[in-house]
Amino acid sequence: MVAIKFVSESFGAELDRVAIMTVGIRKRLTSPIKHFCALVIFLAAGGLAVTFLSNATFHPPVGAEQNVRSRRPAKHSGSYGKPVRLANLEDSSVNESSGVVASRRNPNVFWTHNDSGDGAFLYAFDRAGRKRGVWKVSGAEARDWEDIAAGPGPRRDQSYLYVGDIGDNLRRRETITVYRLPEPLINSAGVSSTKKNPLATETAEAIRLKYPDGKHDAEALMVHPATGDLYVVTKMSLGASGVYKAAAPFSTLKVITLTRVAELRLPSLFEGMVTGGDISPDGSRVVLCDYLKVYEISLPVNSKERFDDVWKRPLMTIETGTRQQGESVCYRPDGKAILLTSEKLPTPLIEVIRN
Repeated sequence: MVAIKFVSESFGAELDRVAIMTVGIRKRLTSPIKHFCALVIFLAAGGLAVTFLSNATFHPPVGAEQNVRSRRPAKHSGSYGKPVRLANLEDSSVNESSGVVASRRNPNVFWTHNDSGDGAFLYAFDRAGRKRGVWKVSGAEARDWEDIAAGPGPRRDQSYLYVGDIGDNLRRRETITVYRLPEPLINSAGVSSTKKNPLATETAEAIRLKYPDGKHDAEALMVHPATGDLYVVTKMSLGASGVYKAAAPFSTLKVITLTRVAELRLPSLFEGMVTGGDISPDGSRVVLCDYLKVYEISLPVNSKERFDDVWKRPLMTIETGTRQQGESVCYRPDGKAILLTSEKLPTPLIEVIRN
């Protein structure tokens, strides 16, 4: 019953979406119905797994080696230590931390935002979870903000934040938007700002994107630290996620069609349930999360492979401790640790150091 309750709570939004799309229900499902749906999914998945293992011999189709490798979790090599809960975030306004990124301008500071329904606000906090101010993003709307990243932009001497308005649970959006803005420098006035009295950022640029193959829900946005290329990883309840790329520089005068560069399968029951991601500062690793776990993909040391070859590599599972609903992960600026938050209060800040 615990497993059933967990599945129903963790994937309640997905069940809502399926119900609306398939049977036309216009209100959210009640808890008993969610529990029943979760039970059906849980038992069906178990039955399929038993049947598959007992009766079938798997022969991957030609060209599918990349996907098979991705489904197999690499043995933990000991490259990461045990997770440490550094703090709970002090600002109770952060009640659905859906994305997190380490600041490039303000030492030991991080940026986060809430999921849909909050407004175009960015919240700063430090390693002790203390509030470091609230900014409203000028020129931006918050339809369904799902992730945030940091990276280069038009000015070489400036760090930029990229906010992904990329959520689309019902697959209705013709385009998605990534807002790019110069990262604020936090001073004493910034630290004292609040959601009721926020500071204003510089005006954000709206980078409008569309998929080449239909509409998708997505919760993971990444920016390559050297090239500035954008990556969006879609979220799938069942089946593989798609990895989509927009090569920098970007025009804000037209809609940019993303390029599908790979597909990705997490080593879990829900293979495509990607809820957050980041690229390491040296551009050699990718960290991804789902509601429960975190995974890393790495290029070989001293590799001369292109960055996009990273999607062919196996995933390693990283222990991260307990999170209520994990949707956010980022690298520390030195690349020697990953940090995580989660939705629901109290909002934890968890660090896992790379050995």
